[in-house]
Amino acid sequence: MSTDFTGVSMRLKAMIMTIAAIGLLAGTAVAQEGTLKKIKDTGTITIGHRESSVPFSYYDDKQQVVGYAMDLCNKIVDAVKKDLKLAKLDVKLQPVTSATRIPLIANGTVDLECGSTTNNLDRQKQVSFTITHFVTANRFVSKKSAKLQKLEDLKGKTVVSTSGTTNIKQITCFRDGRHPALQSGRFIERAEGLRNIRRRVIG
Repeated sequence: MSTDFTGVSMRLKAMIMTIAAIGLLAGTAVAQEGTLKKIKDTGTITIGHRESSVPFSYYDDKQQVVGYAMDLCNKIVDAVKKDLKLAKLDVKLQPVTSATRIPLIANGTVDLECGSTTNNLDRQKQVSFTITHFVTANRFVSKKSAKLQKLEDLKGKTVVSTSGTTNIKQITCFRDGRHPALQSGRFIERAEGLRNIRRRVIG
């Protein structure tokens, strides 16, 4: 069975991808004091990371967490260590999903999330963001044999996305506004969605 994929160029809107950081760089003074004080008192900073958000935050073939966002987070960790004048700062890695990342930052379980999180007004009510470090647009992935070239080709198809993402909202708006026959669903992680395309569960 072929596992050849093609990115179908269907731009819904540009998304701003940032590292979500509650109370470290862009939060309120109270949040900064609370988060940084906790880090200083415990000598530990907890980083939330994704498992398969390539190329931002993911496990490599040695099960090490790597990626572009992780590189940036490591720089932030160094800056926090220096700013707090700590001789040693332990880094605890906490796996998160697109559905759990914001709640875990908001409740203090995670100090810094390193992944591909869209910065929007709704999320800014719960957490703070660093400066934008990546701008992209939504794209759909399907088998080449499906021959999907434009949004209208999705009529009667099933479209899925990861839970807790802005993509879900956009798919729902498209379905409700133009194609009620479109079926939508969600997966925990991107890798799961790709596996289901390979197995022809979807796509």
